Amino acid sequence: MTDFQQQAIKLAAQQQPLAWLEHFRALAANEWLAQPWPTRKTEHWKYTPLQGLQKTQLTSWGVAGIAANHVQSEFIPLDAHRLVFVNGVLDVANSTMESTYLVRFSQASAEQQALIQTHLGKIVEGERHLFATLNNAWLDDGVLLYVPRNQRLDKPVYIVNIATDTCAANQRLLIVLDDNAQAEVIEHYFSQADIQDGFANSLTEIHIGDGAQLQHYRLNLEAEQAQHIGAVHVNLQRNARLRGFALALGARVMRIDYQINHRGQGAELDLQGIYVPRNQQVVDYHTNVCHWVPHCTSNEVFRGIISDSAQAIFNGRIYIHKDAQKTLAELSNKNLLTSNKAEINTKPELEIYADDVKCAHGATISQLNENARYYLQSRGLSRADADVMLSFGFINELLEQIAQPAVHDYLQPRLAALFGRDMSLHTAAGMAELSND
Repeated sequence: MTDFQQQAIKLAAQQQPLAWLEHFRALAANEWLAQPWPTRKTEHWKYTPLQGLQKTQLTSWGVAGIAANHVQSEFIPLDAHRLVFVNGVLDVANSTMESTYLVRFSQASAEQQALIQTHLGKIVEGERHLFATLNNAWLDDGVLLYVPRNQRLDKPVYIVNIATDTCAANQRLLIVLDDNAQAEVIEHYFSQADIQDGFANSLTEIHIGDGAQLQHYRLNLEAEQAQHIGAVHVNLQRNARLRGFALALGARVMRIDYQINHRGQGAELDLQGIYVPRNQQVVDYHTNVCHWVPHCTSNEVFRGIISDSAQAIFNGRIYIHKDAQKTLAELSNKNLLTSNKAEINTKPELEIYADDVKCAHGATISQLNENARYYLQSRGLSRADADVMLSFGFINELLEQIAQPAVHDYLQPRLAALFGRDMSLHTAAGMAELSND
C-alpha cells in the first residue's frame, strides 16, 4: 500500500455519499487498498510514468463554481443537452438538463436507482483496472443517461469537464441504451494552463442493448501539467453498434483505457483515435477489445504524432474467445515522430482461440517522408511549412471521418494551429497520401 492509496481513501472520507451507494463504495475502498501499486514491472503500466502522480498530495475536492467567460469560449457550439462540471462540481448556470433521459445519481428515482445498481461497475473486473476501483471508492454522484427501448435522443448529450483549480475530481457517467435505442454523446475535458498537481479520475460505463446504436466522442484537451486517468468500459449486445472517436493532446500524465466486450452476436465496433503530445507531455492509450461470441466485427484505427521530447504509449489488444467463430477484427496503429527525442512504445496484440476468424493487426513508426518534403519545397514551401502540412495530413484522414459537424469544425482549427498555422484541411488531406508513399 502506498501513501497515494492511503491519501485517496482519506480524501473519500471528506465526501457525503449517497446512502444507497455506501456499500458499493466500501467494497471498492477495500479493494483499492489491497491492490499493489503499478511499477515498471507491471505489464499494463510498464511505460506509463506514475512517479509524479504518486507524489501528488490529494488534500481537497473541487468547490462549486461557474465557468468564466473565457472558459465558456472553449465550449463546442452545439445544440445539445449540456452538462458542465467545474472541478468535478456541477455548474448549474451553464447546464441544460432538458431531457428526461438524463439524471444525476443524487436525483434518481427509486426505479432509476435500481437501474444504476444493475449496471454500475459490472463491465470489468477491478484487479485489471486499478483506477476504476478508485473511481468506485470516490463515487459520491454521477450522471445517468438512459434511453428506453425504440427511442432516439432528440439531440446530442454534451458533457463538459473543466479543471480550473488544483484539486481532485471524480467523474462518472453511466450510459444505458435499451434495445434499438439511439444516442450521441460527447465528453469534453479541458483545463487552464496554470493548473498544478490536480488529478482527474474519470470513468464512463456503457451498456448498448440489442440493436441499439451509440456515437461516442471523448476529447481530452487538458493543459500540459494536468494529470488525468480515465476509462471507457462498454458491453455490446446482439446487433449493437458503437462508433467511437478519441482525441488526446497530452498532459503530465494522460492514461485512457478502452475495455469493449462483444456480448451479443452481430455486434459492431468502429473506434478511431488521435494523439498528439508535444513538449514533455505523455499520452497512453490502452485498448482491450474482447470477442466473446460469434459473428461480430471490430475495426480500430489510432494515429499519433509525437513531437519534441513527448512520449506516447499505445497498447491495443484483440481477444478472440474459442466460441467467437466468424469474427472479423482489425487493428491499425500508425505513428509519426517529428523529433529525434520523441518516443513511442506501441504494442498491438492478437490473442485468438477460434479457428474460423479473419483478423489483422499492425503498427508503424516513421518520420516525415523526405521525398514528400522535397516535393513541397520544390513548389515554394519552406521546410517548416512542408513539415506542418505533412504532419497535419497524417491525421487529417481520421478528422475528416468525424460524423458530428460541430465536433469536426471545433477540432479542425485547433489542431491546425497546434501544428503551426491555420491551413486548408483539403490541402493537407491531399498531402497525406504523399506522406504515406
